[in-house]
Amino acid sequence: MEPERDPDPQRRARLIAAASTALSAMRAGHDDGALDAVADAVDAAPNSHSDARELMLLLFGECSSMVSALGSGGAAPVKMQVFDDEGREVPIDEADPPVRTAVRTLLAEVHGDTDAAAAQIEIALANADPEEMALLVAQALRWTLRLSEECVNRDLPVPEWILAS
Repeated sequence: MEPERDPDPQRRARLIAAASTALSAMRAGHDDGALDAVADAVDAAPNSHSDARELMLLLFGECSSMVSALGSGGAAPVKMQVFDDEGREVPIDEADPPVRTAVRTLLAEVHGDTDAAAAQIEIALANADPEEMALLVAQALRWTLRLSEECVNRDLPVPEWILAS
């Protein structure tokens, strides 16, 4: 059986460019500019729903790789914690929906279950309002930045497109 071909062969390059631009804006403290870069790239795509899903999976996939590197390939556990607005740790199921989705998506990716990660994103795309989607994208961008900084500090690999942002 022949593998399924992406009808848009430039999609990955376009998504990486959009993510890199968004990371650069966020690194400079322009969160709104970061989200605008993502929105512009996704809205301009022939299939914006698919590109939104793929962009978030790209970010969460890279976060997963960095979490794995930070955890010595699984030899050392990496703990995820969720905090409320007052700084208290809360169970994942009690977190705000965008944070809950982000954590579940990242955990699925870390455990190699890309289908479950994609399902989390699909649920959000189908049910979340635009503000919640913006928060989900912002969370993915923030984690990408923080994890890449920690990887750089520990001399661990980080994709060039993340570093160049």
